[in-house]
Amino acid sequence: MKIVIIDYGAGNIQSIKFSIQRLGYEAVLSHDVDEILAADKVIFPGVGEASSAMEKLRATGLDKLIPNLKQPVLGICLGMQLMCHSSEEGNTEGLGIFDLDVVKFSNAVKVPQIGWNQISDLKSDLFKGIPEQSYIYLVHSFYAPLGKETIATSEYGLNYSAALQKDNFFGVQFHPEKSSDVGSDILRNFLTVI
Repeated sequence: MKIVIIDYGAGNIQSIKFSIQRLGYEAVLSHDVDEILAADKVIFPGVGEASSAMEKLRATGLDKLIPNLKQPVLGICLGMQLMCHSSEEGNTEGLGIFDLDVVKFSNAVKVPQIGWNQISDLKSDLFKGIPEQSYIYLVHSFYAPLGKETIATSEYGLNYSAALQKDNFFGVQFHPEKSSDVGSDILRNFLTVI
């Protein structure tokens, strides 16, 4: 199985690569269009600020490539947010895969949300064998609201989308590579069940 982690200068890609190695698989870091197209599974990470990350995607043409991929794609954290229609962060137009607009948490809660939180309403094979109320690790100031593509929720002052799915595209707001055994099981499901 060929696994490609999209390397566009806006992700904690080494920790994801090591997580995949611990599961017994090898992943390639690449921004090469042909290599991404040839992958069986694609992981689209993201750490940082939305508008600068989108600029990097546009500069390499990946903004056109990613929404047209046919194999399973997993967006992580900012990667998931960039797969949405837009983000309030930097007033950024996203990739438009998920029909949601990312917004900032209100001042009623401490921003960013950092640490462990629970996921609920699990609705996809991505969460096969994962118990309701499992703990995952998050670091974010912006969130995707609930919508028809929501496949997991979390609560931080309000309920929001902890994970999204549309066709072959999956997104998780949390960091599976930092979420202990639960995160490893979710990554394994993406690689072997999806």
